Amino acid sequence: MRSEKSSRASGEAGTTLVEVLIATVIMATGILTMSQMFLTSTMTNRGARNDTFATVLAEQKIEQLRALAWGFDVQGLPVSDFTSDISVEPMTTDGGTGLQPSPASTLQTNTNGYVDHVSATGQIVGNGAVAPGIAAYTRRWSVEPLPTNPNNTLIIQVVVIPNRMQGQGAAATVGRLPGEARMITVKTRKAQ
Repeated sequence: MRSEKSSRASGEAGTTLVEVLIATVIMATGILTMSQMFLTSTMTNRGARNDTFATVLAEQKIEQLRALAWGFDVQGLPVSDFTSDISVEPMTTDGGTGLQPSPASTLQTNTNGYVDHVSATGQIVGNGAVAPGIAAYTRRWSVEPLPTNPNNTLIIQVVVIPNRMQGQGAAATVGRLPGEARMITVKTRKAQ
């Protein structure tokens, strides 16, 4: 009888050790999977935040451009703002391009008067051909007269590119880049 009891006891001890090892492997696999999911979730949330911020920056520039004078005065004469500089903060009423038609390449290259560089907090930190080191985004815009009604209707486009993506959006065949925002609107003359 003793030999049966001692062999059963040693057999149960070995099974318990195997069970503990299997449970440890299952738990380690679960923890590893959860940590990978957490990392993926964090990266996705960061990307969504950057996409949203770029969209807000594009919308701000669209609203600045839409706020510039483009209408008719009380006598019915056209009123156009061709001098405001919206590439600086605060905006100035002279020294800029306002709603003047832009060169064809302003959405692909940094063109004076049609570009500003924005920090990660949303502040304009430059407006030249080269982005300052603290710039997180480059914001470009174009103003084009509508071909069928060039004297009264403008097409305004804005693109916001994260500076880590600079250079990739220059090719005309490149679609929307990760973190980039593009917006377009139409502005038509209205009575003031």
